[in-house]
Amino acid sequence: MQPIERISIDLSNNCSKACDFCYNGSSPVGQTLWLPNDVIKLVSDCAQNGTKAVSLGGGEPFEYDGLFEIVETIKSLVYVSITSNGIPLLNENTFEKLRKNKPNLLHFTIHNPADSEEIRRTLYLFRKTTRAGIRTGLNFLVSASEIEASRKLVEKLFKMGLNDQQIIFIPRKFSQQPTPEQVAYVAGKEKFQSTYCLSSCMPSPRFCSISWDKKVNFCSYSPSKVPLEGLTYNAIANALQTIIFKKCE
Repeated sequence: MQPIERISIDLSNNCSKACDFCYNGSSPVGQTLWLPNDVIKLVSDCAQNGTKAVSLGGGEPFEYDGLFEIVETIKSLVYVSITSNGIPLLNENTFEKLRKNKPNLLHFTIHNPADSEEIRRTLYLFRKTTRAGIRTGLNFLVSASEIEASRKLVEKLFKMGLNDQQIIFIPRKFSQQPTPEQVAYVAGKEKFQSTYCLSSCMPSPRFCSISWDKKVNFCSYSPSKVPLEGLTYNAIANALQTIIFKKCE
């Protein structure tokens, strides 16, 4: 088994936005089994075993108590990224905590290209975090039913000065899953950033996802998740070796 270089950790399934397509089933009354020290312990051991990057998500990570304690501690060990809908950062106290505990990368999500309020909020926060010296990018969810609206928004983003290194195109799953050709059309370029599984559903040998209830898999969407027996790198590796990978259809 190759070293697990990148790990995604869903800190909770608590999120006030509660999107109906959320793979995590997040809601305003979501739960978590992660304590901050649990995350720090696990990441510390993984870093000693070759893990280079950790992505913190949810749920909404800025609604998780202890996020900034985690970032402050593990940033010296691994490359830390956070994926957020941005809504909690409209609170100035939360934003100030972010300013003092900057991750290496902050990704805001765009779920609906036709939602003018979401776009306005996301671009406002994108500019604000960039001015604060935080490296910022966008996760752009591409739905099969919103291809033309997505293409127009991407063109607008490029005209505003964003580049293809700042946007990751995420194909929406299940009934709204676009083809690779549709994602390329939305991106408007021959080369663009997307998920490992864009062209074919298969596990990445260097990545794994750990859910809010401490279960591990090669992919956040795949149903074949296995509980962790401990908060160590070896526990992750052992769990992954027992998985019979299932596609997310």
